Amino acid sequence: MAISLKKNSAWHARRGPVVLVIMDGVGYGKHAEGDAVSAADMRNFRSLERSCPSTRLKAHGTAVGLPADDDMGNSEVGHNAIGCGRVFAQGAKLVSMSIETGAMFKGTTWQELVSNVTAAEGRTIHFIGLFSDGNVHSHVDHLKAMLRQAKAEGVKRARVHILLDGRDVGEQSALEYVDPFEVFLKELSTDGYDYQIASGGGRQYMTMDRYGADWSMVERGWKAHVLGQGARFHSARDAILAYRAENPAIIDQDMHEFVIVQDDKPIGTIEDGDSVIYFNFRGDRAIEITAAFEDDDFDKFDRVRRPKAHYAGMMEYDGDLHVPSSFLVTPPAIDRTMAEYLAGSEVPMLAISETQKFGHVTYFFNGNRSGKFNDKLEDYVEIKSDLVPFEQRPWMKTAEITDAVIAAIESGAYRFIRLNYPNGDMVGHTGVYQAVVCGLEAMDIQLGRLKKAILKAGGVLILTADHGNSDDMYEHDKKTGAVSIKADGEPRAKTSHSLNPVPCVIFDPENNGEYKPELREGLGISSLAATCIELLGYLPPDDYDASVLVMSH
Repeated sequence: MAISLKKNSAWHARRGPVVLVIMDGVGYGKHAEGDAVSAADMRNFRSLERSCPSTRLKAHGTAVGLPADDDMGNSEVGHNAIGCGRVFAQGAKLVSMSIETGAMFKGTTWQELVSNVTAAEGRTIHFIGLFSDGNVHSHVDHLKAMLRQAKAEGVKRARVHILLDGRDVGEQSALEYVDPFEVFLKELSTDGYDYQIASGGGRQYMTMDRYGADWSMVERGWKAHVLGQGARFHSARDAILAYRAENPAIIDQDMHEFVIVQDDKPIGTIEDGDSVIYFNFRGDRAIEITAAFEDDDFDKFDRVRRPKAHYAGMMEYDGDLHVPSSFLVTPPAIDRTMAEYLAGSEVPMLAISETQKFGHVTYFFNGNRSGKFNDKLEDYVEIKSDLVPFEQRPWMKTAEITDAVIAAIESGAYRFIRLNYPNGDMVGHTGVYQAVVCGLEAMDIQLGRLKKAILKAGGVLILTADHGNSDDMYEHDKKTGAVSIKADGEPRAKTSHSLNPVPCVIFDPENNGEYKPELREGLGISSLAATCIELLGYLPPDDYDASVLVMSH
């Protein structure tokens, strides 16, 4: 049954559409050094910020459903919050709660994974995932809890396939996780139990591709994790030190594959009868490796062999397609999103970005839902991303996205348009400061073009972000704020998201005085849904988080 919104009879309808611009990874930094947003020549954004109603929104921690306020936000939970207008308990929090209550281990999926391995001699349980405490895609504590429980339930043999981070944590922090984890595994490996790291490599080199951007990453992961093919080492520590000896500046996320061997044989290939858990809770970089394990008609690369293993994800990564078929923790049930309400109210909509963030303005924005609410009212446009490192093309596809949006504005076919410029986030993750500044300036040029189009059409432009990143490009001492300096005298790059607030700027050239020029402060990005609904001339649902607008009447 369609749900709809009530019209605001006091609202003066604008001629043009409401255009929501999500400047991914653009926040307000608290340190002058390393704040690429502040350093960039973003004259169009700053002109709008000075002359228009504006405020700052929270985009991390409890404001977006994460466990604590020292948890950085991310694009997935950010787009969930923006699109659904409320705060739901999210990935990391859900998993932690499931482990703490024991619900995960009482669930059917866990019991099947364990019983599958314990049913016959020589079977192994495998864990594949991002190996850090970044709490964006995964958390090493979740992995440890599952390994402890596996031993408690009599699983004799476990193998861990680690994807090095260097993105949501320090860029060269791998050994800070590997060394204590090896001690942890050794403590578990007593009385006939055998728990070891079997393979690994950098998250940007293998396994964790998303949106079909580069399937060769997944193939490299498959070869290492499943087939035991790749550079051979006697331990993960040896591998990391060897790669750093070759290239001291290498970031963990870019490290090539390694396979751990004993007596010249891989110790952890995945075989028929084994169980496999992909322990990332975030979906975007989990769907492709899941397809490699589950799809009968898989054609993205030659798997060589597909083990008859029991595979499960930490969570359901796609609720519409039900991927994977087995999962440990149920994701939040997000209903009554802004797009669903607008579709029920007969509002024509367009969602657009390039490949890297296309899923965010569609699937995540719609509450982890793949399909459209109304095929006649909604159009999705994906601009194909470049298949090169982002620091080499920091402008990405901002111009092409803007071309399409301006054409959509001029067509008069849409009342609500949402778009994502990925530069501040995707280039920000590279740690290359000059490239980040370049990417932000390229985006700002396009903001100038959008402003002109909105002015001509008589629409509304909302500038915001899903989280910070490019506003904090250097590692800082937590106590003094001083920049951390590497041995070569250069600042140590920070490649992870920030904990900083993000913009909310409203350019409304045909404003008829319906709302006050001062916007509400202290709100989170979940307030953007009610804000968009109000700017479209409707009354937001009663249980939506408050709009930033303060109505005059």
